[in-house]
Amino acid sequence: MDYYWFKINLKMGEAKRRKALGLPPREKEFVLPDFNKEKVKQKVRNTLYRYPIIPFLFYGFSIIIVLVGIFSVIKYYK
Repeated sequence: MDYYWFKINLKMGEAKRRKALGLPPREKEFVLPDFNKEKVKQKVRNTLYRYPIIPFLFYGFSIIIVLVGIFSVIKYYK
């Protein structure tokens, strides 16, 4: 019987095990990661310098989505 109980507890997660023992949920520290704005700016600039076609693709794709949206609204109300 002890072997069966041990086998079930190995598969059980910590939250279920704490609940089965009647313990409250474990409190975790909530720590926001450090956000370095300058480092992100530098990465974006390096990516855009490396692949200069990205802005054209982005704006082209955006214009296509806007045009499809406008035409679908016109077609819907026609």
